[in-house]
Amino acid sequence: MIVEKSLTSAQRDDLRVISHMMIPESDEYKVPGADDAAIQGDIIATLGRDTRMMAAALDHIAKLAGKPLAALDEAKREAVVTEFRASGGAPAALLVRVVLQCYYRDDRVLRSLGLELRAPFPKGYALEQGDW
Repeated sequence: MIVEKSLTSAQRDDLRVISHMMIPESDEYKVPGADDAAIQGDIIATLGRDTRMMAAALDHIAKLAGKPLAALDEAKREAVVTEFRASGGAPAALLVRVVLQCYYRDDRVLRSLGLELRAPFPKGYALEQGDW
C-alpha cells in the first residue's frame, strides 16, 4: 500500500495565497476566488499521487520567498511567483493545472459561465480503443 504525503499547514496556506493570486473573487461575476474553502478542499482531495510534486512546487515557492508567501507584501509576492513560473518546471505546471481544473469544475463557476451542471461527457459515452 502506498501512502501519499499530505501538504503541511504552511504549504496549504501558500497554496491558498497563490490560488487567490491566480483567480481572485469577482463580485461582478458573482464567483468565488480559487482560494475559496470548497475549491481548496477539492484541490487537496484531487492531488492523490501528485501530492509530492505539489509539495515540491510549494517548497520551491517557500524557498524563493524566504518566509510564508502570505507574510510578503503584494509586490514581493508577485516577484516570487514570477520567478517561480520561470524556474518551477513540471511542479509549477502541475500547480497551475490543478488549481484551474478544480476552479472550473466548481458549480458556482459553471453557473456563472452559463454551463450545464453535469459530467463533461454525455451519459453512456465511452471511448472505444483507438478513439483517442
